Amino acid sequence: MRLARWEEATGVGEGFVVDDRVVPFPDGLTVAAVLAAGLEAAHGAFARVAGDTGTPLAEVTLLAPLVPASVRDFVTFEEHVEGVSAGVEGKSHVADEWYQAPTFYFTNPHTILGPGETVQPPVTERLDFELEVAAIVGGPSTGSGTESGAGVSSSHSDGVNLTAEAAASRIFGYTIMNDWSARDLQGREMKVRLGPAKGKDFGTSLGPWIVTADELAPYLDADGFLAVRAEVRVNEELIGEDLVSNMGWPFPELVAYASRNARVVPGDVLGSGTVGNGGCLGELWGRNGGLTPRPLQPGDEVVMTVEGIGELRGTVGDYVAAPPLPVARPRPRTRHRS
Repeated sequence: MRLARWEEATGVGEGFVVDDRVVPFPDGLTVAAVLAAGLEAAHGAFARVAGDTGTPLAEVTLLAPLVPASVRDFVTFEEHVEGVSAGVEGKSHVADEWYQAPTFYFTNPHTILGPGETVQPPVTERLDFELEVAAIVGGPSTGSGTESGAGVSSSHSDGVNLTAEAAASRIFGYTIMNDWSARDLQGREMKVRLGPAKGKDFGTSLGPWIVTADELAPYLDADGFLAVRAEVRVNEELIGEDLVSNMGWPFPELVAYASRNARVVPGDVLGSGTVGNGGCLGELWGRNGGLTPRPLQPGDEVVMTVEGIGELRGTVGDYVAAPPLPVARPRPRTRHRS
C-alpha cells in the first residue's frame, strides 16, 4: 500500500495511491489516524476503498505524505562518515564512538517539503542535499514482542524502551528523505559543540508517499537490512548510488535506540542518514579535496530514486537573507546588581 496527501481543486486529500489514482481514506480518516491505528487497520481501510474511482494521480499535487510528530536524522553509513570527515578533518576518519550506537539529531518538523516543492535556502556558499530513506513509526501490531522497563514506566503501547523485535512492528512504512544542508553554516555551528541547527532546519523533503513495510519486506536481506538501491541525480547527472543495506544498523535498531529512556509515537520520522558513495556533495568534496562537484545553485533540480518506493524531486530556490543578528557582546561577569 501507498499512503499519500495531496492537493486538488476541492482542497487537501488524504488516502491511498492505487495504481495511477488517489483514493481518499474511508470515513474521513487522515494519515495521522491511519498511522496510529497500525498496519493491520490500514489494510482493513484499504479493502473498503481500493475499488473506488478516485482521482487520477496526474490531476493532483502531492504533498509531504505526513505531518511528522518529530524528525530524527541518524548517521548510519560508515562510507559517508569517512568522506565527510576527510573534508572537515583533512583525513578520512570514523570516531570509535560512531560504532557504539546509532547517533542522531532532531531536526525541524515545521519546515517539511513535499515532492517537487522548492526549497528556500539561507544565504550559503555550500548548499548540499542528503539522500536518505526514512522509516515512519505507526501504532503497534499484535504479537510484536516485548519491551523492557529499565527505570521508565513502559507498556506495549507506550513506545518506550522497545526491543529491536518490538520496534520492528512499529515501522509502518518508508519514504524518501532529502535533508537539505548548508554546509558552511553547519560547520560554524558545530565548532561550538552543538548543531547542526541553522545549517539544516530550513528544509527537509519527504515523499512521494509512504510505502508500507510489508510491501518492502521482500527486500530485507538475511540480516534484516533493507537492500534497496538508492540513486541521486542533479540536473539529470548521476551523482551518487548505494544500497541502503550498507547501513551500520537495520531500521528496527534505530527505532529501538530512539525509544531508549524516551518515547517514539506514530508519525515519528527516522532518517537513515546519508547513504554512501556520493549520497551527498559533502562526502565527495572530502574525497576530492575541493568543491567538486560544485555546490547546489538556485534552479538546480535534485532527483532521488529509491527502489520499491519511488522518486522524490526538489528544486533549489533563491537564497533568502534573514534579518541581521548582532554578535555576542562582552559582558563584565559581575555576580550582583550594582
